[in-house]
Amino acid sequence: MSDAHDASTLAMLSAEEELCLRHALDQAGCRFTRQRAAVFAYLKSVASHPTAEEVYRAVQTRIPHISLATVYNCLEALVSSSLAQKLTLGDGRTRYDGRTDRHLHLRDHATGQVRDLPVAVDLNALHQLIPELGPMLRSMGFEITDYRLELLGRFQPFASPLSEPPLLRQIDEVK
Repeated sequence: MSDAHDASTLAMLSAEEELCLRHALDQAGCRFTRQRAAVFAYLKSVASHPTAEEVYRAVQTRIPHISLATVYNCLEALVSSSLAQKLTLGDGRTRYDGRTDRHLHLRDHATGQVRDLPVAVDLNALHQLIPELGPMLRSMGFEITDYRLELLGRFQPFASPLSEPPLLRQIDEVK
């Protein structure tokens, strides 16, 4: 490949993002490659929680000869570097998330579409929902260190993915 092609792939990332990517991959014992940079840039640019096949189709527009196996390997390297999350949700399909902060997901059980719920998440919230859960689990010798929550339902056809969900407006009204 030419240097110009490599430069166009890296141009998708800011200098700071590229440095972060290089460092995280190095810390995980993974090499930096332009394919990993392209997959990382794509994941950071979307909120759709794509499958590996969807990432492959998108990245293939920038790197035409990339293989699906390479995309899978890139995704696994990003997950092992804590730069992406691998989501195996209730629908059985594996999706990838470029957001690594703790957050909740909404999944349309009919279409499989996944969106982030833009609400701050605190591990104490779980204890507030089910106060007896912590003591019960500790008595069983289990300590909660993290959790994932997936809310199931249906997105309304008119709802914009960028609009504030009605639930958030209701939560704000209760506060």
